[in-house]
Amino acid sequence: MSEFKIAFGLTSRGFGRGEFLDRYAAECSVQDSSLATENCIWLGVDRTNNGEESHRMHLTQEMAAALIPVLQRFVDTGTVTA
Repeated sequence: MSEFKIAFGLTSRGFGRGEFLDRYAAECSVQDSSLATENCIWLGVDRTNNGEESHRMHLTQEMAAALIPVLQRFVDTGTVTA
């Protein structure tokens, strides 16, 4: 597999966005949300290889923080469970 890259930029409305391809070359993104009541991000698949659209999660800062140790464990050990 080639080097993993995230291309950062702004949406047409000025929100931060990072675009990347997953293991199966599906178009994915992480993006600042426009939600006015709290800070959130969108994260997930924008378009699958078979043309399906938007399978993104809307995550709060608290939700993202809870995922960090799980993702770090996977990075360190190759599994999400302790």
